[in-house]
Amino acid sequence: MSVTLPDLLRARAAADPDRVAMTVHGVGSLTFGEWEHRSNSVAERLRVRPGDRVGLVFGNRDWLEYAVAFFGVVKAGAVAVPLSDRLAAADIEAMLAHCGASTVLRPGALPSAETGAAPFSEGVPDPPRPHDLAQILYTSGTTGRPKGVAATHANLAYGCGGRRRPFTHSEHLAHAFPIGTNAGQWMLVNAVDAHPRVVTLPRFTPGRFAALIEHYRAGTVFLVPAMAIELLAARAHASHDLSSVLLLGSAAAPLPSQVATDLSAAFPNSTITNYYTSTEAAPAQTVMIFDPERPASVGRPASGGAVKIATVKGDPLPPNVTGEVWMRSPAATRTYYGDPHASGEVFRSGWVRMGDLGYQDDDGYLYLVDRESDVIKSGAYKVSTIHVEEVVHQHPDVVEAAAYGVPHPTLGKAVAVAVVGPVAHDDLRMFLKGRLAPHELPARLVTLDALPRNHGGKVDKRRLRHD
Repeated sequence: MSVTLPDLLRARAAADPDRVAMTVHGVGSLTFGEWEHRSNSVAERLRVRPGDRVGLVFGNRDWLEYAVAFFGVVKAGAVAVPLSDRLAAADIEAMLAHCGASTVLRPGALPSAETGAAPFSEGVPDPPRPHDLAQILYTSGTTGRPKGVAATHANLAYGCGGRRRPFTHSEHLAHAFPIGTNAGQWMLVNAVDAHPRVVTLPRFTPGRFAALIEHYRAGTVFLVPAMAIELLAARAHASHDLSSVLLLGSAAAPLPSQVATDLSAAFPNSTITNYYTSTEAAPAQTVMIFDPERPASVGRPASGGAVKIATVKGDPLPPNVTGEVWMRSPAATRTYYGDPHASGEVFRSGWVRMGDLGYQDDDGYLYLVDRESDVIKSGAYKVSTIHVEEVVHQHPDVVEAAAYGVPHPTLGKAVAVAVVGPVAHDDLRMFLKGRLAPHELPARLVTLDALPRNHGGKVDKRRLRHD
């Protein structure tokens, strides 16, 4: 039987009202009982109709208030539209206009009994049904205009409510994912469904995040590759005790194999795990426990989903042949809100075109070759930026790297690489010779203080190309 997130919160609050569900370090905590009561109050007083879209513009310091607001909105039968307050004001306005939001909630402005707002109706509204629309989450827009990905209650709560709660090996789960991202929403679901208390912090820095892990003795940690790279570069493991971590999960982007190897040394008791999915495909995902024998793989399907390598039309391709990556969701599939044409291009009979190129080996392990939009067509060759980045990362003086295409007078496009770290360009070119094919070698090298990223932590290669 399908459940909804409000169902899960109601059950947790009834069973253990005084248990802390979520903590923002230095800000406060939220118990299940408080979460249920306060979100009920929001639902009672929120002046919306079922199906209305409600923008939720919050920052990482506001995770507790955001959690209350999100559940209040969906309990009222409305559709939550999570947005980070770090987005440009014009982008926020464009997204709110696109989904037709009737109301916008921000920190310090939640309708509640304490504010004296009159109830919109007597008591909590009728609970939402599993097939009702619950959320519109805007994509990062790394390859074009952001799109609103709509998910039902059944989609968001898929796999939740089981007898064995996720991550029972931990009393605390630490993360630093921002609000308004698919990874952030995953942490919100964990807060209501998983065993450990979810802990986060107002702003990520390597030292603060390592101190958070040490303070709470977190057994489970989730981050994005950019955060992992920062932790390693700052040598946070040398000044903080990270021995409590038994599971370290990376999400939102592929984890370079060299980074995974270094993480294994920095977190000696942890299992390093890479999660591959997308805002469109969730809850479908692949999971890969880092394996030195398959360092570049992102794993095999998990959570009841499926993966295939196929042509543009969806015809399956044999093992070890590169094609489009398609994922099949085990739950009600998502769609693009108000954009049937784009939905028809991406969502096909339960399958989702991921926008990535890849292949599966004979054992079903998935390997990503590149984003379709990032492949560099250089002369007669197609160059994988993921492969170039993997090799560049092997140089000991490279902290981060991003490969991208730049115009070339005869080849059409050539390889450029932006690096962060004290590596000399001549030294790096010598290092790459023999490790990369001639057509993969960078025609341009640029050293930056930091790679440009969107608010979800992904490298913004459009900005690199245009700078």
